[in-house]
Amino acid sequence: MHKNTESRLALVRRARRMTRVLAQEFPDAHCELDFTTPLELAVAVILSAQCTDVKVNEVTPALFARYRTAADYAGANRVELEEMIRQTGFYRNKATSLMGLGAALVERFAGEVPDRLVDLVSLPGLGRKSANVVLGNAFDVPGITVDTHFGRLVRRWGWTGEEDPVKVEHAIGELVPRKEWTMLSHRVIFHGRHRADGTGQGGRAGQGPGDRAPAGHGLARTGQGA
Repeated sequence: MHKNTESRLALVRRARRMTRVLAQEFPDAHCELDFTTPLELAVAVILSAQCTDVKVNEVTPALFARYRTAADYAGANRVELEEMIRQTGFYRNKATSLMGLGAALVERFAGEVPDRLVDLVSLPGLGRKSANVVLGNAFDVPGITVDTHFGRLVRRWGWTGEEDPVKVEHAIGELVPRKEWTMLSHRVIFHGRHRADGTGQGGRAGQGPGDRAPAGHGLARTGQGA
């Protein structure tokens, strides 16, 4: 457990050192959902709920070829759409979200995916986490994506004690420059998926920040300002 002896300045410095280590460990971190347009990414994000990105990427090529515009989703045959996305799980709910997304985009945004958080979160199937994925990767608008890996790891690293994803997002946003938010999200998530076990502990000693940061990187919380 981390002791509450670290000053705010020390926390900021430690978090920024850790972002540099993450950048070294995962220089090619990226969104693992395949897409070529904002609409495709929005659809892929909806499909990724309770489903792996790998499985989503297996489904989307045929889906994107069949449904190319928001109007296509709005006017989709439900049975056909459900069958195309069945492998991603919860396919009935997801079909409802995709059809609703298409209709809302056509009715309110001339068929285009908006590039503002307030607009994105008003769309069917897109919460704040999903909206930040779309903003950061389709529009290059910095955003912090707080998924289960991200939240667990930043708490274990002592960056925040918050549990609520929105509060976590705001807390981390105060520690790291805005321009780095999207890449930080990718790198922490990559660490959680590829280097950490189910508890957030680093899977291999000395590889990335892990639960307890590797010696030599100066990342462990010391309470001495660093």
